[in-house]
Amino acid sequence: MNNKPLNGKAIYEPSGKAGEYAKYAVNFYVGCSNDCDYCYCKRGVLGHAMGAPKATLKKCFKNELDAVRTFERELTKNIEEIRKHGLFFTFTSDPMLEDTRKLTMQAVDFATTNCVPCKILTKRADFIEHIPEWWHYGVYRKYIAIGFTLTGRDDLERGASPNEERIAAMKRLHEAGFKTFASIEPIIDLKSSTDMIWNTRGFCDLYKIGLLSGKKEYTSKEVTDFVDDTMLCIDTYNTEHHTDAKIYWKDSVCEYIKASREEMRALYPKIIVESDYNLFQ
Repeated sequence: MNNKPLNGKAIYEPSGKAGEYAKYAVNFYVGCSNDCDYCYCKRGVLGHAMGAPKATLKKCFKNELDAVRTFERELTKNIEEIRKHGLFFTFTSDPMLEDTRKLTMQAVDFATTNCVPCKILTKRADFIEHIPEWWHYGVYRKYIAIGFTLTGRDDLERGASPNEERIAAMKRLHEAGFKTFASIEPIIDLKSSTDMIWNTRGFCDLYKIGLLSGKKEYTSKEVTDFVDDTMLCIDTYNTEHHTDAKIYWKDSVCEYIKASREEMRALYPKIIVESDYNLFQ
């Protein structure tokens, strides 16, 4: 693979805040029925398309078969490079909606059978009833990490599965041998986010934590206290229960409290990681 950024129809290199989640990502659809009030896809001049209330296939694909074939070609062409970093599903919709999960699962099947790690981030809990084959084959558990966005605010995510159900699904997946992660982003209010972290200790392998864009109902001092309390909470739990959960503080947190990840790592060297932390190691 050359040094030019990968910018295919299905696989591309995200930038900005999305770049803190993955080196390579996959988007098949735009729009989403989770109906989250804070969704960044609803904003700006493209909000009418990106933030549509129903997932629709991207216009660059003729149909779902064309989408999966395009994905397979792009992955095969760049497989050695992508295998190093894995794939992330997805930034422009929810990959495990009833309307999107079939294509997501087809793509993940192809990727994992070619030893490409896949991370799936969702606000759905009902999908795990539809993936029985993933429970029984080690290749899937070895190469799939499943994450849940957890804000603790069901009132702002009216079409999504309740946060409590997402947490139960995470626990079930972790017990089945899958790597799990939580996107504690955006932080709407600190109390709700703290509850999400406490309620997933023991079956969440990685927390990625970021602030709400725009006006916030919390101060930098309150966020600093939240950061300190969270690191102590996870570090103490790891020690007492022999777990190994990690935390990635997104740039939005570091910039808001004027503290670097290096400074945080100096206090808690075993739990603070960078954006490229390998969940599959």
